[in-house]
This record gives sequence, structure tokens and C-alpha cells, in this order.
Amino acid sequence: MYGGGFGGPGNAPGIGGLGARKAQQGGQPFAGIPLDLVAAVEKLEAGEPDHGDPYVRFEQAAASDGKLSMWRLAFTRRGSFLAAAVLVVVETVLLQAGPLLVQLGIDDGIVPRDLNVLFLAAGAFLVTVALGWVATSARIQQCGRLAADTMRDMRVRVFGHLQRLSMDYYTDEKAGVIMTRMSSDIEALQQLFQEGLAQFAIQGLTMIVVTAVLFTYDPSLAAITLLLVLPLLAGLTWWFRVQSDVGYGRQRDTIAAMFSDLSESLSGTRVVTAHNRQDRNIVAHRRFTGRYRDASDFAGHISAIYGPATSVIGMAAMAALLLIGGTRVVNGTLSLGVLTAFVLYLNAFFAPVQQLVQLYTNYQQARAAVTKLGELLSLAPSVPESPSAVDLPPVSGALTFENVSFGYKPGVPVLRDVTLTIAPGETVAVVGPTGAGKSTLAKLVTRLHDPSAGRILIDGHDLRDVTLASLRRQIGVVPQEPFMFAGTLRDNIAFARPSAPEEEIWAAVDAVGLRSLIERTELGLDAPLHERGQSVSSGQRQLLALARAFLAQPRVVVLDEATSNLDLHSELLVEQALDRLLDGRTALLIAHRLSTAMRADRIIVVDEHGIAETGSHAELVAAEGRYAELFATWSAHSH
Repeated sequence: MYGGGFGGPGNAPGIGGLGARKAQQGGQPFAGIPLDLVAAVEKLEAGEPDHGDPYVRFEQAAASDGKLSMWRLAFTRRGSFLAAAVLVVVETVLLQAGPLLVQLGIDDGIVPRDLNVLFLAAGAFLVTVALGWVATSARIQQCGRLAADTMRDMRVRVFGHLQRLSMDYYTDEKAGVIMTRMSSDIEALQQLFQEGLAQFAIQGLTMIVVTAVLFTYDPSLAAITLLLVLPLLAGLTWWFRVQSDVGYGRQRDTIAAMFSDLSESLSGTRVVTAHNRQDRNIVAHRRFTGRYRDASDFAGHISAIYGPATSVIGMAAMAALLLIGGTRVVNGTLSLGVLTAFVLYLNAFFAPVQQLVQLYTNYQQARAAVTKLGELLSLAPSVPESPSAVDLPPVSGALTFENVSFGYKPGVPVLRDVTLTIAPGETVAVVGPTGAGKSTLAKLVTRLHDPSAGRILIDGHDLRDVTLASLRRQIGVVPQEPFMFAGTLRDNIAFARPSAPEEEIWAAVDAVGLRSLIERTELGLDAPLHERGQSVSSGQRQLLALARAFLAQPRVVVLDEATSNLDLHSELLVEQALDRLLDGRTALLIAHRLSTAMRADRIIVVDEHGIAETGSHAELVAAEGRYAELFATWSAHSH
């Protein structure tokens, strides 16, 4: 955050604790804050917002029951909610003091020509306006803080739950739908919490206060007026509620589908461009936006009916009041001031009804969003961590598959009754046709999925009986298409061990042969990588992934076709790096190219029935079975 890195007589390392905290930031030496800037820096630090502990521990088990409602969200921060509620009551009372003061000014000031009372009523009116402004301002600030804090907590809660869910959720659900949960759904909730709920309360309290005041002024006139309008208003509101439930539910579904299509198109933009798919993609996206427009039109249509209808009912009530009340004023049974206050209060009664149309729109959008978020939070991981799970102790790397069967869909097995033992330090390659279950074995070892039958053990420990974090700390994974995050080379290499010292990072870099590449960049390890590592080649991304795995120091390494997408030169570099990475470690290689499989201590051949053959390269070629056929085909095409 602060500039530095130069020593000198004016520098004081560690003053105010800053030197120690910043000493290694960015990989540059930090000599401390100059004495003349220490006070300003500490003042700046003290004023920075607190966003919680950045090193918070992730818990695999959910911290709550997953149930979600707007009231539960509001009461999450009970103190802020109660403060906002008090301010809402104060604001409502102050807003409704005006008609009462008008009535007093007319009946006790204007009619008897008493200027003192008139001036007193006018002055009191101005005071209530000023106090109302203060209360409204305080309420808006309090509600804004409540909304911002609650939605921050909600975003973290949803994000944490997304981290907790298993891989099958991300296989079945579209990325755009997930993004909708974190974007438009939470934004709909934030709009409601920031202003909607407070306005709901203000308008609802206004109607209650006005009703009470009307009956205090004249019970018979209030009863006649309200009985004329309340049945019609209640019936119309019930219809609006039923229809809006349908309309806003459709809106949330269609906007999720629209974002999903957008996300997919952006992710596949290279393929879209290569195949001239732009015009057809626009047509397809128009269908999604059209469905969203239709849902919005439906919601707008019912609002267009409800809003004007309530206005007509309000105007009719006003006309009835003028007729009935005016007759009583002429007859001398009602004062002019009371009739004026009655008209103003009745107008105040119907003004909230008009505003509630828009507020109810926001409420329904937020209600639909809560439903969707609640459904997400109620999902349980398909690979749960047992409450009695223990940390996996340091292992030597012995892997055992005992009668393992697995299928991604019920009744469609991918692996059937697989029994396999891999000794500590042994490198085993898995080959076979596409769809035979090679990558599935890798996913089961890392416990991205659990077997539907049988069990998998590491050093005699059932994977289901150990914590996921302790298991994955000892298993390194290099996928076929390694993922690089937006950040620096250092961030990506040290992804599994962010606290790794500089010398260990460079040791991992040297182990995979990346030093020359990194030293050619002006910033070295601090050179930025573009999103998904697009600024480096496929081979360099694979080497970075190997360096990441090397630095993690796993006991077991799983490589899923790590060289299948590389050119010959890159493949040779990666294979040299693999030799260093696998030295002394148990390894499971999912091999597409037989040149990779031939380097293994043992080769497993799988087909749709399970393990067909096992042995060394020479043994399997001599056996003249499935592997020999694969090797003959590969040899014919590689020469």
C-alpha cells in the first residue's frame, strides 16, 4: 500500500509495527516509514474500514441450517435493525403531524382570528418539518449501513457455500445462473433492504396512524369513508399479490437464463469467431432477452392495472368524503378544520397505496431472489465431510481401490468393481479408450466424487474418514488444461502455499525449467498473468501448473493427460519437469499419449468393463492384448 524500499538516515524500520507487516510486500525490501510520515500513516490506517479477518478459516461444514428469509436476514444485525425501526416510527409520526397542526391553525387560529395560535401552529409545522428531515436523513443512513453490511455478509455466505459444494453441482448448473445468484438476486435484496423495507414500514404505519386519527376525529365519518374503499382495495391487492408472485418468479428465471447464455457466449468467444457464429448467437440471445422482456411486460401489465385502479378508488373516496363531510360542515355538525384535516389525512391514507405498488414490485423481486438463494443455500455437498473426520497424518502414498464402482448418473456406471493397489513411490499410468473412466479414477482419488460402491484408502485411511483439507494438502493435481488466475506469476505458483518462502518458489521454478522465462520478464515473479493465463503458451501454463504442484510438496500426484495438448518441444519440457516432480512420490498418470505411459512403473489398461490389463510396458506388449493393439496403432501413426 505504501511506497518504500529505499534505506537512509531518515528511515525507521518497524515504527508503529508497519515495518514488520510490510517488510516482504511485493518481494521488495522495506526500510520502514519515514519519521515525518509515521503519524499520518497511522491515522490513515486507523480510518480504513474493517472488512473482517482476511485470513478467516474456511469450514467445510455449513455454519447454519441454510434456511433463508428476509426477516432472518434483517435480524442478523439486530442492533442496526432496531435502530432503523425506531427512526422509522419517529419519521412516520413527524410526517403525520402536519394535518393536525393545519386543523388547529384553522379552527383555533383562522376562524376565531387568533394570530398567536396561527403563528404557533405554523411555527410548530416548520419544526416538525425540520425534525422530520433530520429523522429521515438518519433513517436513510442507518438503513444504508444495514443493507450494505447485511448484503456483504450474504455475499460472503453464498460465496462460501459455493466453495463448499461438490463438482457435480458445477457440472449440472450453468455458470450464468450461478452468477445471477451473486449479482442480480443479491442486488434485488440490497435495494429492498436499503429503502424498500423502511418505506414499507413507513407507509404501513402511516395507514395505521391515519386510520386511528380519522376515528379519533369522527368515528362515523371515518367508518363510512373506509368501508366504501377497504373491501375494493383488499380484493384488488389480493389479486395483485397472486399475479405478481407468478410474474416476478418468471423474471428471476428468465434473467438467470439470459445471464447463462451471455456467460457461455463470452467464454466461447474464440470458437464463436472461428465458426462465424455471431449472427446465430445474436438470434439465440434475442430469444432469451425476449423471454425476459415478456416476463417484465407481464409484471408491468399487472402493475398498470393495480396502480390506476387504486387511484380511482382513492378519488372516489375523496369525492364521497367531500359530499358527506361538506354537508355536515354546512349543517354545523363538523368544523371546517376537521374536514380539512380529514381530507389531508385521507389523501395521506391513499398516498402510501400508490407508493406500495412500486414497493411491492421491489418486494416481490427480492422475495423471488430469496427463494432462489434459499434453494442454493439448502443444497448439500454430494461429497460431505464426516462430522467425525480426522486430519490425515503424513502419508507415504499407498493407494488402494477396493471393489470401487461409480457412475455420474444413476444406473449408468463408468467404473465397475475396480480393485487396485499402488505402492508408495510407484508411478502408475492409466490408458484406455475415451469414456472408459480414466479421468474418473483421478477424480475419485482427490475425492471430487465418492464411489457409489467400495472404498478408496490412502495408507489404510478411508478417504471418507479424513478431512478434505488434510487429504488435499497431500495430493497434488495437474489437470489437462491448467487454470491460471489473474494475478502475478508468484501468486499462481504459490497458489497452494501462499506463505512459501522466496527460495522455495524459485526451487519449484528451477525444478520445472521456468527460470529463463521468468528472468526474461522485467518484473520477474511479479510479472502479471492475464485472466486464465492467456498471456503465456499452453506449454508454459502446464509448466506453471507443475511448479504449483511441486511447491505444494504433495505425497501423491495425479496428472490428468498433462501432455495431450502440447507440441513435441513443449511435451519434452513438461516430461522433464514431470521426472523431477514425480521423483519419490506416488503418481497416478491419466495418459492419452503412450509416450507418457511408457515412463511409468506400471500401466493399467481400462475399458468399459473395468481394468482389462496391468503390467509394465514390456510385459503388456509381450502379452499381445489390448495394450499391444494400442501401442501398435500409436507406433504406426507416430512414425
